[in-house]
Amino acid sequence: MTLVDESAALTWRDLAGIGLERLNSASRRRVQALAELGVEHLGDLLTYYPRRYLDRSRQATVGELRVGEDAMVLATVERVRAIPGRNRRARVEVLVSDREGARLSCVFFNQPWRAKQLREGMGAVLYGRLEAFRGALQMTNPVVDLVGDRTGAIFAVYPLSAKAAIGTWEIADMVGEALRRCERRGIADPVPTDLLASHGLCGRDEALRLIHSPESFADVTRARNRLVFDELLRMQVVLVGRRRARRLAGEGIAHEVDRVLLDGFRQRLPFELTGAQSRTVEEILADLAQPWPMHRLLQGEVGSGKTVVALIAMLAVFCGGRQAALMAPTEVLAEQHHLGLSELLRSLGATGRAAAHGGRLALGGTSPVLLELLTGRIRAGARDGILAGLATGDVHMVVGTHALIGEGVRYRSLGLAVVDEQHRFGVEQRASLRARGTADGLPDVLVMTATPIPRTAAMTVYGDLDVSRLDELPAGRAGVRTEAVSQPLEQPAVWERLRAEVAAGHQAYVVCPLIEESEKVEASGAEATYAELRAGALADLRVGLLHGRLPAGEREPIMASFRRGELDVLVATTVIEVGVDVGNATVMVILGADRFGIAQLHQLRGRVGRGDAPGWCFLLSDNPSPTALRRLQALVDSTDGFELSEVDLDLRGEGTLMDSRQTGRSDLKLASLRRDRDWVPRAREAAVAISDAGGPGPILADEIALLLSDADIDYFDKS
Repeated sequence: MTLVDESAALTWRDLAGIGLERLNSASRRRVQALAELGVEHLGDLLTYYPRRYLDRSRQATVGELRVGEDAMVLATVERVRAIPGRNRRARVEVLVSDREGARLSCVFFNQPWRAKQLREGMGAVLYGRLEAFRGALQMTNPVVDLVGDRTGAIFAVYPLSAKAAIGTWEIADMVGEALRRCERRGIADPVPTDLLASHGLCGRDEALRLIHSPESFADVTRARNRLVFDELLRMQVVLVGRRRARRLAGEGIAHEVDRVLLDGFRQRLPFELTGAQSRTVEEILADLAQPWPMHRLLQGEVGSGKTVVALIAMLAVFCGGRQAALMAPTEVLAEQHHLGLSELLRSLGATGRAAAHGGRLALGGTSPVLLELLTGRIRAGARDGILAGLATGDVHMVVGTHALIGEGVRYRSLGLAVVDEQHRFGVEQRASLRARGTADGLPDVLVMTATPIPRTAAMTVYGDLDVSRLDELPAGRAGVRTEAVSQPLEQPAVWERLRAEVAAGHQAYVVCPLIEESEKVEASGAEATYAELRAGALADLRVGLLHGRLPAGEREPIMASFRRGELDVLVATTVIEVGVDVGNATVMVILGADRFGIAQLHQLRGRVGRGDAPGWCFLLSDNPSPTALRRLQALVDSTDGFELSEVDLDLRGEGTLMDSRQTGRSDLKLASLRRDRDWVPRAREAAVAISDAGGPGPILADEIALLLSDADIDYFDKS
């Protein structure tokens, strides 16, 4: 039976409509096993890509293996013996030999099914650690890939599951048959030939054949480049199309930016903007003047001046009669932002009652700027007044936590939503703030971060955000030296440095990953560390304690004491990760540093070295894993946020792009933002060309509709 007796090339929708049972090589067992792997039709089968390739001519022989090292060997099964045992210690012993006749023993514990899986005469690739046992070479519980009677120098190895009763050679048989039966009609190519030629890419039909049955590793690269390009292109076509549609629809607000007034504001600031700040302000003001919503990422090192840039944007919106909201992830950060913005506005001249709310902007005859703070700790009476002011428009700017999107919060005319440390909010929370706009247009969005996490890095690479980067620090910043300390004998020197800095008139932080000691997680708790340091290394210093479980009314007095210099050392949890600005602090000691992510460590480090004295950051850890050591070394080597985000992307993975998971496997089957960074802008360029030419053709449009659901794209688009 032929698949379909038609002449047109097979589209992705055609392949998705052909069940595996149509293949002669598809037994009921194989179909059921593939279903467990998520493979249900020919489209799934042809995109069930090999996880690796084996070159028979280059596989190590048993004689080349070294005891104590992990290695891979291609061998033939000679004997299989199942040996029952007590206490769940049953084992299967398998004797194999390589192409030179050298033998190797493999022992599988608690895997009785190996006795059925492995048969005499079978070819298998074994991966494990070589051991010497009773004078013979042995592997214990090696990873096994069955290769059957594959021929040729290179053959594909497919990802398998122990639960799915199917071997890699069986999958290869089915893929081979599927490709042969597609030869008559061929597989449709949705990308114009001129675009493929400009990027040096082969056709899709050829790519699918080469990815499954290459004759060389150059074939694998050629096939993979094309298929990676396809996956990235589909997403880019959608994003480019939606972005252009938004601009054509004019869903945003074209703000009337009063540059004369804003120039006057800048001239009255108590400091000069850096070149990077001035450039970023111009980019934002140009966005605000457009009739489509701004969606801009403002990335800057801790202390690079993101807050004043955000304030200028908020003032620009205010001058046009709109409101602005700044959402922060914690009360501490929201309070710090409110304090900082208030001081900036006061420096321009405050009068009367408005001084408590940030001051009156006495420029150009504008009405006073009323800035409010809205968090969960605001009392009911004051909260009601703020909500009323937001609804009537009397409150022009508001800073707060997720309380800004709480029940009963209504804005008269929200023109700008600023989200600080945006990675600490969920996608839905950020979208909810943006959705608070009124019928006259969606508010512009400015998201700020000091270190993008992998998802943000991925989106930045994808080009969904316009990016502004503050790559200059204000004059007078001395910077921070970072040291990773993993040996107990090195730790006394850390406390000596801290004491020396305090003796010189400076202050320090000690950060712990937990509030209390935990039996499950071996990490120092803030309370235990506070008591231990007061009785030991820091006995004669003024030490304070700050963590999230303290009542809200107690946290601010402690921070105020630290800001006034009444405390030498603040022992805290990550509640001080963002928003705490004490220029006199020069030492940051992070305990259990291997338990923190790169973004958190970078943020914490940014709390010191903010004045004219150099800062010190010590990353203390005990027996860190190799991956943790790489994280810590990255912090030692670099203070660049974007560079660190790339390291984070390499170490953690880009995460899924369509749901709320932050790490792990991406939704992309083959493409990886770590390995394929260079292909992302090329796919973007191609998507723009396709859009300029009138949009995707019918084959590509149908493919996108089939493979990318509206819910997936909506999620990605919102975030």
